[in-house]
Amino acid sequence: MLCFDTYYDRCCGASCSNRLSVIVLRDPNAALRASVLFCFNPASIFYLSIYSESLYALFSVGGLYYLNSRSDNISLFWFALSGFARSNGVLNAGYFGFKTMHQAYDAAFLRKRAVLALQILLNGALHCICIFVPFITFQAYGYYNICLGRSSDEMRPWCKARIPLLYNYIQSHYWGVGFMKYFQLKQLPNFLLASLILSLAVCSIIYYVKSRPEIVLSFGFRASAEEKSSMAMIFSSEKSHRSNSPQISKKYTSRRQEIHNLKLRKKMSQGKNPAECRIDHGSSEKLGYTSASILPFILHLSFMVVIAFFVMHVQASRGNDSDRRNQEFCISGSLTGR
Repeated sequence: MLCFDTYYDRCCGASCSNRLSVIVLRDPNAALRASVLFCFNPASIFYLSIYSESLYALFSVGGLYYLNSRSDNISLFWFALSGFARSNGVLNAGYFGFKTMHQAYDAAFLRKRAVLALQILLNGALHCICIFVPFITFQAYGYYNICLGRSSDEMRPWCKARIPLLYNYIQSHYWGVGFMKYFQLKQLPNFLLASLILSLAVCSIIYYVKSRPEIVLSFGFRASAEEKSSMAMIFSSEKSHRSNSPQISKKYTSRRQEIHNLKLRKKMSQGKNPAECRIDHGSSEKLGYTSASILPFILHLSFMVVIAFFVMHVQASRGNDSDRRNQEFCISGSLTGR
């Protein structure tokens, strides 16, 4: 029964990954490739075993799908459930933080509506707090059972900390997790084991930064009006945009991709460099992996790569954090079509 649940979670996670990729990449073919890579990857053993990773993948990717479909409350619910599955779920609050930052800026400086900006900030803060509730609940439960009612001599060291975090103590004391604690000669094979997936992540980050440096350095604030309009659920405080539903998005993106491919072939027939033709920053064809809508995923991916290399057991980077895994294969799916 548990195995069936794991397989079911895996299949649903792959379906959500495909729908999310269609919205974000705006290319159904790249979305399909990303979903296939998501299903067949080095971390598959974690998803197919009786383990919390497949459930976490379902809730995290599902939350991202609903967030990009302008269903904030449903997205919040899924993200909160991901926090119950794994503590990594707290990182999903960053997506609401990114969205809140841009929508508050749009309301305050572009629309000159200070009250709306304040409402957006309060609403975003509340959403982030709700995502942290599962993590805080677990810490409180551990403190109540292990620390309360005991003398100072009986307390574990983490109980006496200014901010008592059971999870951090277990990671550090029993598993040896900490900044550069894993940098030992005997761990070299594990670094080699993780080198492939980390290299894919680093190369994809560098590719995006080189392609859109103005977007990265400005945290998306210098995105063009067209890009912001196409991803209004992230960048705009206006609530009337509904063009990003899955059905409309597929038709719209397929048509734009056809136009993009026609213009690309025309430019290549004129003897222009194919790479330059694909990423023309002055054009309106910023589709797929180089679009501004990818930025929050890149920021999340960059953070997880740094944590995986310097803090975690580096070999765990092959399987942990399904958000990052989905991002890597969305990127791969996009780039393999180039």
